[in-house]
Amino acid sequence: PDCFSAGSLCLALALLFPVAVGLEFSYHPSEELGTFLKEVHRQHPSITSLHSVGRSVAGRDLWILVLGRFPTQHTIGIPEFKYIANMHGDETVGRELLLHLIDFLVTNDKSDPVVTRLIDSTRIHIMPSMNPDGFEATTVHDCYYSEGRFNKNGKDLNRNFPDVFNSNNVTIQPETQAVINWIKNETFVLSANLHGGALVASYTFDNGNPATGSLRGYSRSPDDDVFMHLAKTYSSNHASMYKGNECGNKPVFPYGITNGYAWYQLQGGMQDYNYIWGQCFEITLELSCCKYPPASQLQAFWNDNKAALIEYIKQVHLGIKGQVLDRHGQPIPNVIVEAKGREHICPYRTNQHGEYYLLLLPGSYVLNATAPGSGSILKTLIVPNGPENFSALKYDFVFPEVSTIARDASCPTKPLYQDFESISAAVKPTLHFLALMTVLYTVFK
Repeated sequence: PDCFSAGSLCLALALLFPVAVGLEFSYHPSEELGTFLKEVHRQHPSITSLHSVGRSVAGRDLWILVLGRFPTQHTIGIPEFKYIANMHGDETVGRELLLHLIDFLVTNDKSDPVVTRLIDSTRIHIMPSMNPDGFEATTVHDCYYSEGRFNKNGKDLNRNFPDVFNSNNVTIQPETQAVINWIKNETFVLSANLHGGALVASYTFDNGNPATGSLRGYSRSPDDDVFMHLAKTYSSNHASMYKGNECGNKPVFPYGITNGYAWYQLQGGMQDYNYIWGQCFEITLELSCCKYPPASQLQAFWNDNKAALIEYIKQVHLGIKGQVLDRHGQPIPNVIVEAKGREHICPYRTNQHGEYYLLLLPGSYVLNATAPGSGSILKTLIVPNGPENFSALKYDFVFPEVSTIARDASCPTKPLYQDFESISAAVKPTLHFLALMTVLYTVFK
């Protein structure tokens, strides 16, 4: 029957599937969130894939909606991007913004050229809520703090990941383990973690030691320039984040960005874990001065963040990408591919398809590809501005002979930076970060 002869049925369907008439600016409980994602996938099956990467302590699904021209599986040359929100259950704006981002992307594919090119060139993973139990437990909306920050076991999920500097000895929670497994199963290149309670883009490291600059109040990664660019990309495209003091409290953040450690130190954070063990650059986006603002403000938050959310995804196309192949054109996994001077303590290696992705700003770089037992290949490349063309520079390495393939190229999930107190006092003042990484890689490889 049509809607004229079955009006009550149509009304019921409209209430059940609000996406059909547009997503409202309101807070969506977990059941409604799942219904919305399922309906998006039903209406757009060719560009979306929906799955759960695990369950919360209370058994709620941790939903992931994937968008792309090939959404169900990784495609060689197509970088993987992710957004995660609501890991603190009482920080709610990001959760709703990601639902509206999904709605915006599927609605504008094939009509908006930027959205179309993003979906053509990128596989975008969106997790609207990492902590659905905490969200449901936040019964009193508050700008500052509630017990809903934590998961159902009372644990802070952003202090629950393995830490590269300290043995934090935490019991890994189901939500954390689900995200760790998800990171291991994909080749994520770029990510952002959406929070609330401030208005700033924060970047790694969140923890540190004197070798990374902690004595000077700043914990610097080898890719500090890239991280600053990523943070500024978001803040400068946001309606007001770039001003740096919109919440009216201290400190003031120049350009609306901060090094995580320079703001406050934390152990077991998700962005440091992504960078060290996931080969994925992640920043933390604090999107609202009030953690859980009234629903009436959500449309204004969407207007403030929409351009920044899109522009940040485009940054996954910075730098260089390609494959490492043998002389028969077969991919070689577990090959270390890094830019000289930017060696990571847990070396970045090719995936099962022989692929590598390195986020680099425009400029000249020497890439070093090292295959186990087969030596190294050095190549100087000039990197253009990839986001302009929705593609990083592509370069493939070819090894004429490969004698062995590393079976286990994973790094240990324990601190890779030694206790700084164990290092000779004579060396401490002049110890260089990259030199330390080289020594430790030799120890732990």
